[in-house]
Parts: sequence; C-alpha cells; structure tokens
Amino acid sequence: MDVKKIQIADFNYELPEEKIAKYPLPKRDESKLLIYKNEEIAEDRYFNLAHHLPDNTFLIFNNTKVVEARLLFKKNTGSMIEIFCLEPDEMYADITTAMATKTKVLWKCLVGGAKKWKEELLIKEIDLKHQTPLVFEKANGSLITLTAKKIKKTNEYFLIEFNWNNEHLSFAEILHYAGIIPLPPYLQRDAEVKDKETYQTIYAKYDGSVAAPTAGLHFTGSLFASLAIKNILPHYVTLHVGAGTFKPVKTETIEHHEMHAEFIDVSIEFIQQLIETIQQQRKIVCVGTTSLRTIETLYWMGVKLSHWSMVNGQWPKKIDDISIHQWDVYQMQSEISAIDALRILSGWMKENKVHRLITKTQIIITSHYQLKIADGIVTNFHQPQSTLLLLISSFVGEQWKKIYNYALENDFRFLSYGDGCLLWKH
Repeated sequence: MDVKKIQIADFNYELPEEKIAKYPLPKRDESKLLIYKNEEIAEDRYFNLAHHLPDNTFLIFNNTKVVEARLLFKKNTGSMIEIFCLEPDEMYADITTAMATKTKVLWKCLVGGAKKWKEELLIKEIDLKHQTPLVFEKANGSLITLTAKKIKKTNEYFLIEFNWNNEHLSFAEILHYAGIIPLPPYLQRDAEVKDKETYQTIYAKYDGSVAAPTAGLHFTGSLFASLAIKNILPHYVTLHVGAGTFKPVKTETIEHHEMHAEFIDVSIEFIQQLIETIQQQRKIVCVGTTSLRTIETLYWMGVKLSHWSMVNGQWPKKIDDISIHQWDVYQMQSEISAIDALRILSGWMKENKVHRLITKTQIIITSHYQLKIADGIVTNFHQPQSTLLLLISSFVGEQWKKIYNYALENDFRFLSYGDGCLLWKH
C-alpha cells in the first residue's frame, strides 16, 4: 500500500472530555502505566517501570526545555495582542544560538488579534523586582522594556523583531520573565504558576520547545534511582518540539498533511554509544515520540550518506544534503543495517569535525514504517487522528485500537498530563 494513501479516519476514536487530564497527579511517578507485550496488556504504575525493562536497557530521553513562548502585549486602547513564538529566523544556526542572543532577535510567530495590530510597535514592561536578588543583580536593574515589531507576514507565520534594553539578558531569559507557558490547547484552561514546574521534565536542559516531551513528565529522581539498580541509565538527545505537534490532520489521507520540521541536536558520543548498544544486543527504548523520531532520523541520515557516496564518489560537506524530509524514508531503498548506517554517520561527523549533529527532521512515522533502531517506547495516550497515533501504530499495528479501548475502559487519563504506556515492538 502507498503510505501516502493512509486514511486518517482509520486512526480515530472517541475521546470523552472527562478522560483528558487537565492537571497532573501530585506525584509524577504514581501515574498509571499500561504495558503491552506479546499481544498481552498489563497495568502498573510508573514507579515500577524498572520491573518491566530488561537489565542494561538503553533508555533514551529528550532533554529539551519548554520556553514561556506566549507573550501578551496590551495596546493603549486596552486590547490584547498575543504573540506565540514558534522558532527563530533562518539567520540563526540553531535554536540554542538564537535563544542566547541579547538585545535583539528575529522570531517566527503566530499572532492572536493580528487585525488589531497596525504598524505601531508593541511595548511591554518587564518588572524584575519580584525575582531573586541574583536575577536583579544580573539584569542590573528591575525594569526592562520589550518591544515587538512586524517585519513580514507569510501564510504560516509573522516574522517579528524583538528588542529589549538590557544587554545582560538573553532572549531565553526575557521569555522566562515575561512569557507564559504554552499549554496544549486541548487542556482548555489558562496556564497557572505551577505549570512552569509541572509542564517540564526534571531533566530539561536546553531551551527551545513550545511543548513538553510529555512522556518524560512522569520521571522522578526515585524512579531514575530504581532504574539505575538494573544498570538502566538515561541517555539524552535533543529535539525542540514545535507547535506542529498539536496540528491536527485535516486531510482525508496523510499525503496532503505537512509534517512539522523540528530541530534536533545529537552528540557524536551518543551515536557511538548507540552503536555499542546494538552490537551488545541490548534493548533500546525511547521515552517519547520525539526521542524515537530523533534516533530513527539518525539511521536515515546514514543511509543518505551511503547513497550520496555511491552516486558522487564522496560524501557531501553540507548537513542540509542529508537532512530528512517528510517522505524520504519511504522513497529510499535500504538494506543497510542500523550499525552500518550509524557508523557511516559517525564517520562523516569525524571527517568534517562535527561534534554535534544539529539539523532539522521532518520524518513522519506511520503504520507502514519499519522501525530501524527502537525496540520499545514509553509514551502518553495521544489525540485521535494525530500523527502521534500513526507513529504508535508502527510499534503495535492495528492493536493500537485494543490498547486504547482498554485504557478508556480502565480509567486511564489521556494526553499531556495523563497516564502512559510501555509498548514493545510487535
């Protein structure tokens, strides 16, 4: 079957409003855990995850950090303009570089109330007097003025220039002090102060996401300690989650749905560890769909390098030549093993003195995708007719319906703040 002809209606199910978790549980690791293995379903809690993973499992996490991407500006007329910061302009090498920029930055944004925003500057004052003394000292004052100016408009976003009158603070810090956590729209509530902590993994490190890698929200220090007893240690990649993760599929088939491209950042050390893990035949489990999309992207980058060298007699110099676009993985033929593909990618990085692989991935994983690296996934329960549900079907095929029906009938909580599951490859 042509993967582009997949009917999105085949991935629909009825999700009652009361099944959507509006808030997380007080203790993260007390969330329910559904385990699916060998066509059997079992129940447990996240704090017992170690019981369901083999010793030495290679557990992969996405250590991106959610930024306070929603900025509210009040006009002189009293009306509000909301600016939702999506991603930096192409002039920046990556999100980390853009987030570290000081005094001025260009950002792709969505604008709520755009018709009320004519050509004037939007101005917002940031008062730091309620922050810690350390913040006050770093900023060298308590009052900062942030301005927003429209540069251009496209069909998908506004390009906004932000300026602020403090050379000591980065754009990430400006967002932290002036912005609001962008909760998923399906929660249908305003962000609260505690969401700054609860809508963030405890291992979040690199600013850049507008949505949390929610599978990781369940992990606590004590859970990591219980995993370590079985020599199950965390390994990290970075994928900065974009607003496209909430974008519903509105077309009849997946062919006309444009998958969102997102920044990934992976070290050469991680790739070498992955190679060793596969050689040792240890199990590889991804925590979250973003971790999975990242490692499967690595495989196909190695395949692209292999094809390129066969055609051109040498490797490309630019990383853009091996970035993965939406349909690449279904159009490329490959008999290359995971180890060989990762070795090729690692070799290219060494030859070009690339320590960290920073690029974008647009990979779409569907029910027809053959997983190359991952054996299992820890993930939440996802929205009907979403690309995330398509991804889940790559592990369990049509059994996703059985799994989701069980969860609905047994009081599992759904979506970002809900419960989760451990799924082993069918």
